[in-house]
Formats: sequence, structure tokens, C-alpha cells
Amino acid sequence: MASTSDFKNGLVLNIEGQLWSIIEFQHVKPGKGPAFVRTKLKNVLSGKVVDKTFNAGVKVDTATVDRRDMTYLYNDGSDFVFMDGETFEQLSITPETLGDGARFLLENTIVQVATHEGTPLYVELPVTVELEVTHTDPGLQGDRSTGGTKPATLETGAEINVPLFINTGDRLKVDSRDGNYLGRVNA
Repeated sequence: MASTSDFKNGLVLNIEGQLWSIIEFQHVKPGKGPAFVRTKLKNVLSGKVVDKTFNAGVKVDTATVDRRDMTYLYNDGSDFVFMDGETFEQLSITPETLGDGARFLLENTIVQVATHEGTPLYVELPVTVELEVTHTDPGLQGDRSTGGTKPATLETGAEINVPLFINTGDRLKVDSRDGNYLGRVNA
């Protein structure tokens, strides 16, 4: 249990059997009437965002969320298998839980896995990942970064848009949250 004075960003609340993470909160003390706390909550499983107001001092159930660094090992055909580096315990995570980040996941990548009572909630990849281009159309002489873009296939199978001067074999820095090209990596 936590009081509204204990609220902080990232705290996970258990409201009516669902887990909600606090994105934003604001203590409000109006000139008239009691104080309250205005929050923006994100459903941990579905990603739905809602606004909710709590009276100041109200007790709210908190959920114990265990965040651990784990290493991605392999895909067994249906699930992704991760290993805890300290206990060597392996955990299978479904593609639905992993989400869009699976497109940028290479073997031996260290990610943060959040679990609640042994159930995986979500996986946080590093913000940027370095991947090699396995296929793209050749660039033409004179193409510059201010020009257009073309599709490129990365070593994980993900397809992103890159500037025209990128060639097959180049190593790129990619934003794992939205798949945007961030730059070339010098070898």
C-alpha cells in the first residue's frame, strides 16, 4: 500500500486487478476544497493511457515489479528465450509481450525484463542498437544525406528507411523504440 504522497513516475499500481504505471502526476491544492492528485496512468499490459484523479492521502495498492537485466538467447519458434545473468534462470517470453522491439533483437543483447509474480510484463531494449545492413539497393554517386530515403533490410530481418548513400554491409545505429535511422557506425 502507498499513499498519494508516495507517488512517483514509474510506480506500478494495482487498481481493480489491473496493473497501471504512473507516467505523470501532479499534487493540486485548490483554494477551495480538499487537495487531490491528478495522474496519467498507462496500463502495463495493453499500453492504454488514462487520466485518473485521487483524493490526497488515499491509500492505493502497489504492485511489486521486478526489473532485471537479462540476455536474449534465441527464438524457439514461438517464444523468445532470455537468461538472467546472475541466476542463469531462463524465461520464455511471447512475441505479444515483447512487442515491436523483437524486430531489433540480436542474440546476446542485454535487455531489461519486468516481471510481476513471475509473469513477464514487458521488455525494454536499449534505446539504440547497432545492426548491419544485409540488403539495400546500391546508392548512386552524388546521393547525399539531405536527399530521399530507400528501404534497407537489417540483419534481424527488420526493414527501415535509410538515406540513399547507405550500402549493403554498412553498420547503422537504429532507435529501437520507433525504428528510425540515427546514423552510420564507423568500424
